[in-house]
Amino acid sequence: MNSIDLILLNFNEVRRRSTKVWKSIPPEKLDWKPDDEAMTCIEMVRHVLESEYYYHLAIQNQGSLAVFDSPFEKQPFSSVNAELKFAEPYRNDFIKTINSYSEEDLISIKIDRSDSGYIRSLGDMLLRIAYHESVHTGQLLDYLRMAGVPRVRVWD
Repeated sequence: MNSIDLILLNFNEVRRRSTKVWKSIPPEKLDWKPDDEAMTCIEMVRHVLESEYYYHLAIQNQGSLAVFDSPFEKQPFSSVNAELKFAEPYRNDFIKTINSYSEEDLISIKIDRSDSGYIRSLGDMLLRIAYHESVHTGQLLDYLRMAGVPRVRVWD
């Protein structure tokens, strides 16, 4: 197994576990949030999916985007399944892009996000993207605990 295979395995495992958590949110709790400043459950799901789309474009651009026109903004919030279905072609394109890279690309390609305070190698950036999703999945598990909703087992 090479580095690309491991990165893809990580992306797929993170998404599999995220999806378990997302689909476990009762419909009546999708608009729940712990305080007025926080995202709702469904907004957090959207945030993760939309961020992955942004990061995909940033990787292709080898840096932050001056303008980001998000197709997600035009979609009304509905259900987790609808969010996943809408995001699926973008996810497939992202995975296809990762598959197109070589081991050398993971080191030699630099992603310039100086506006966010860093420049990272492609490999580092890909791991950060998966980590971003993981953090929000953990956050949603905490939301569910606070809302009194039983949590699904992600450690299978």
